[in-house]
Amino acid sequence: MRLIKTIIAVVLAVLLVMLGILLTVNNQQLVSIDLVFIQIPQASLARWLIASFLLGALVSMIFGSLAVVALKTRLRRANRQLNSSNRELDKLKTASIA
Repeated sequence: MRLIKTIIAVVLAVLLVMLGILLTVNNQQLVSIDLVFIQIPQASLARWLIASFLLGALVSMIFGSLAVVALKTRLRRANRQLNSSNRELDKLKTASIA
């Protein structure tokens, strides 16, 4: 199973590199980007496309990680509360038996 995952990962990496090369070859036009307050110098369209893709992936990973951390914190708190409730229930059970 591990071998299959490795092969799939390598094939996907090779496909992404080939797609990047194809994108770079077909989009050599120079463009400048005007962000309202900043004029970014000219670079190839492919460079801007790849940079925006990578920036979007990075921002997605950061926000996804923050969401996972928040959910793990909520789960940990809920587990602590459940354990506390179970201990209290056990005390009540033993108190009613005695």
